Amino acid sequence: MDSRVERFLNSMRGKKIAFCGIGRSNLPLVTLFAKYGAKITVCDKKEESAFSKETLNSVRETGAALKFGEDYLENLDIDILFRTPGMYFNQPVLQQFIEKGVVVTSEMEVFFDICPCKIYAITGTDGKTTTTTIIAKTLEKAGKKVFLGGNIGTPLLPRIEQISKNDVAVVELSSFQLISMRKSPDVAAVTNIFEDHMNVHKDMAEYIGAKVNILAHQNAFSKAVLNFDNEEAKRLSKYVRGKLVYFSRKEKLKRGAYLSADGYLCYCENGREEKIFHKDEIKIPGLHNVENYLTAIAVLHGDVENSALKSVANEFGGVEHRIEFVRELEGVRYYNDSIATSPASVTAGLKAFGKKVIIIAGGSDKQLDYTTLSGAINKYVKVLILLGETAEKIKKAVVEDKTYNQNEIKIIDTDTLENAVALARENAVSGDVVSLSPASASFDKYKDFEERGRHFKQVVKDLK
Repeated sequence: MDSRVERFLNSMRGKKIAFCGIGRSNLPLVTLFAKYGAKITVCDKKEESAFSKETLNSVRETGAALKFGEDYLENLDIDILFRTPGMYFNQPVLQQFIEKGVVVTSEMEVFFDICPCKIYAITGTDGKTTTTTIIAKTLEKAGKKVFLGGNIGTPLLPRIEQISKNDVAVVELSSFQLISMRKSPDVAAVTNIFEDHMNVHKDMAEYIGAKVNILAHQNAFSKAVLNFDNEEAKRLSKYVRGKLVYFSRKEKLKRGAYLSADGYLCYCENGREEKIFHKDEIKIPGLHNVENYLTAIAVLHGDVENSALKSVANEFGGVEHRIEFVRELEGVRYYNDSIATSPASVTAGLKAFGKKVIIIAGGSDKQLDYTTLSGAINKYVKVLILLGETAEKIKKAVVEDKTYNQNEIKIIDTDTLENAVALARENAVSGDVVSLSPASASFDKYKDFEERGRHFKQVVKDLK
C-alpha cells in the first residue's frame, strides 16, 4: 500500500465519522473506515423500514450506529461528515456543520487527495459516460491497470489500498461531485456544457462554476481538453494552468483532435497531422460518438499508441442505457437511451438514428428549457409518447415550436412505462425504431436512470 494512503487511513483511528445515505457509494466506505478504527454513524433521511434486512445487517456488522428519519442530521457529535454525490453541497445544514468545525467531504474528494496514481477525469453535460469508458478501455488495451469510477461504476476510495503509483484512475465527475472539489486531475476533459440540473443548482453560473473545479486546481504539468465547438466549454480556457488541447468535429485545429474533411479522426501538434482512424470504423453510431472519440484522442495522445484507440473504436459496442439496442420484434428495433436526461443528449441520440423515430419521453423535472429540444423532436420524431412530471412541458414546447405540424407528428399521453411501450408497439410498423429518450430525470418513479432503463428493457423483452 502507498505510504500516503496508509498514513491517511491510520489517521482515521478514533475519528467520529458520519456517512449520509445508505447507498452503494457509502457501504464499502463504512467497511473500509471501520477496519481502521473509526467510530461510524450511518444516517439516512428514509425510515429504517425502507431498507432490506440484508443491507441493515451488513452495516451493523461493521459496528456502525444507524440513524434514520427526517432528523437524521440533528444532534450528531462528529469530526467528519461524508455527503453522497447527490447531496447538494451548498445547502444550509452542511454549511452549519462546517461552521462548527466539522470536516464535510465526499468519497471523491478524499480519493483525489490521497490517490497515488495518475488521474484522468471527464466531466460535461453530455457524453461523459461513454467518453470515460472509451478512455478506460483504451488504457487497458495499452496494458495499464485501470481503476474506473466516480459517477460511473463502483466507488474508488474503498479500493484505494489496491492502487499503486504505476496504475491509472479514470473518473467521471458530475457537477454535484465537482462543486466542492479542491483538487483537480492530472488530465481533465470537458465534453460540453449545456443547461442541466437547474432543479438543484441555484443558477447556470453555479453549475458552470462546479465544472470549473476540474481545471482550477491543476498545475503547470497538467493537461486540459476542451470542446472547441461548444462555447461554454471553450470559455473555460481562461482557467487552464497547464497544457491546453482542444477537440472539434467542425474545425481543423493546430493543436488537438478533429474530424478531417475526408472523415478521419486526426490529431495535430507542432504542424504534424496524424490520421488515427476513419469515422466509419467506430462501432457505435452517431456523430456524438465521433465527438466522444475525439475527446479520448485528445486526452490520451502521447500516453497510448494510436493502434489502441483504433482497436477500441472497432470493438466497443457502447455503454448500457446509451442508445443500447434491446431487441427487434416484428421488424421494429427497440433502444434504451435512459441516460439521455437532457435536451442536448436526446437531440444527439435522435440524430444518430438517421430517420424519423418513435420515442418515449418524460420523467421528473430538472427545470430545463425544452424549447431547445422541440425543433429536434419535430424534425426527427413521428410518434411522441409522453409520461411523467415533464410530459406537459415537453408537449407545450413541441406544439408551440414554429416547425410543428400536427400531420407530421403524433403525440400520445400515458401514465406508465408499460403502457408507453404498448402504445409504441401499436403505432410502429416494420422498419421503425422505438427509443426510450426521456429528456428528464427518473426520480418521479425510479431510483435512477439505470433502474428506469432496466425496467424498460424488461418490458420490451416481455413483449410476445
